[in-house]
Amino acid sequence: MNFPFLKNTFFAVLHGIPTALAITFFSLTLAAVPAFFMALARIYKIKLFSNLVKIYVSFIRGTPMVIQILIIYSLLPSLINRTILALGLPVSVFDIDPLFYAIVVFTLHSAAAFSEIIRSAILTVDRGQMDACLALGMKPLKAFRLVVIPQAAVNAVANVGNLTVNLFKETSLAFLMTVKDITAIAKIEASFGYNYIEAYLDIFAVYLVICSLFQFAFYLLEKKVFVRK
Repeated sequence: MNFPFLKNTFFAVLHGIPTALAITFFSLTLAAVPAFFMALARIYKIKLFSNLVKIYVSFIRGTPMVIQILIIYSLLPSLINRTILALGLPVSVFDIDPLFYAIVVFTLHSAAAFSEIIRSAILTVDRGQMDACLALGMKPLKAFRLVVIPQAAVNAVANVGNLTVNLFKETSLAFLMTVKDITAIAKIEASFGYNYIEAYLDIFAVYLVICSLFQFAFYLLEKKVFVRK
């Protein structure tokens, strides 16, 4: 065990934390809105769109993340390159930051899980509350916004926390897209002297600490919102 390497690499991989956090934050943020409408399409059984959402969710949930990355990362640059060539724009697809592709891939991945979280949260709200609002003369949209959504948001906190933790862990695969995240930096450092055991121990420690902090933060949030409820 090379302890000096273990120590030096640990501090080196810390530089990859902002990248992993950025991927997690932007992916969840960008996935939230489409996930909401995907959930509504499933709940209200909107023709065609509902079936497309089912297929999309099944594809994402039924295939490994690494396969999704390899497929989308191989396909997306080609589509962008064809579009750029067709429009005659003076832009090289190879100059685009790999972080952009990572955010796109993880957003597409997160949208499926997020939609299921929102759908299940909305369905936990008693239908009778909506009926009571309508009986009082409240418009359906207003009742949905002021009564259903706030309660669904509270019910979704725990699952959103799990999604955040899982997504942050999955960002360790971003190195497949040449993104210099925690895992990529550790692998680069280890490649010089083949100190992979030490590098993986550093990765293990970093993810364990950050994921534990995420879990604790959502635990406090969940405790707070349920007390208010």
